[in-house]
Amino acid sequence: MQTRTLGKSGLEVSALGLGCMGLSYGYGPATDKDQAIALIRAAYERGVTFFDTAEVYGPFTNESLLGEALAPFRRHIKIATKFGFDFDPETGAQRGMNSRPEHIRQAVDDSLKRLNTDVIDLLYQHRVDPNVPIEEVAGAVKDLIAAGKVKHFGLSEAGAATIRRAHAVQPVTALQSEYSLWWREPEETILPTLEELGIGFVPFSPLGKGFLTGAIDANTAFDSTDFRNVVPRFSTAARQANRALVDLLGRIAQDRDVTPAQIALAWLLAQKPWIVPIPGTTKLHRLEENLGAANVALSKDDLANIERTVSTIEVTGDRYSAHLQQRVDR
Repeated sequence: MQTRTLGKSGLEVSALGLGCMGLSYGYGPATDKDQAIALIRAAYERGVTFFDTAEVYGPFTNESLLGEALAPFRRHIKIATKFGFDFDPETGAQRGMNSRPEHIRQAVDDSLKRLNTDVIDLLYQHRVDPNVPIEEVAGAVKDLIAAGKVKHFGLSEAGAATIRRAHAVQPVTALQSEYSLWWREPEETILPTLEELGIGFVPFSPLGKGFLTGAIDANTAFDSTDFRNVVPRFSTAARQANRALVDLLGRIAQDRDVTPAQIALAWLLAQKPWIVPIPGTTKLHRLEENLGAANVALSKDDLANIERTVSTIEVTGDRYSAHLQQRVDR
């Protein structure tokens, strides 16, 4: 597996990371613990050195899962986790944002215990908290870096102005936001800002929450606990309309003797050398398919062809429901 450096920070990771959320949260019932550990370790054996989690995934169980799975080779890998929410002390249910400095310090101490480590390689603010100035957030993480508990600071789904303000207090190593062939908004202002400031980019949902794999169609039934049930872009009508994009990727992939998912990931890797996608999966064959994208080299002609053909497709449906959209793009 090739490696990449996230921005000017010196944080070197595998060109493709592993997004671990879906093993515990969001896409239906949690994966069996032993199977999840086996998948995480299989990723490491295949060259992945960058693993993404968050306290809210579960909540808490995903961090503990990674802590156990990665313990045998902790010094060879990089772990990214996130803070930014309050939880009910009795039920563990998420109950709103909280990026107050004192809360960040406690969240980091708790994450360190669950991750079974003495330092977090990359610590993201999970979502921008409108009630806490970003300068205070960056200052709190700066103190944690000075204390040796954190190595690098990241933001997630932050806007360009917020990134600049945070970066002025504590250099931001990476931004994690959604980016893929069916969500290209970051190209407008985010990517130019990151390039100017020397900040890496970690796209989540690089396969469109599974849609760009070609495995989802208008007839696909999601588990009742799968959050895609409330995502407008995954309504039956939207899935039917958006199938045109997957069909197009399929034709391009067939010409290259690869899969649509591999084309989608290779396209992301080709955009900038400081982009590190983190596709997630619960299946070994999908993991191997995704990692195979690192070996798919797209030429300038390939990229021009993809751009030309994809530009003819209009994606249908919002990427989030209204109440979730309020948490992003600040």
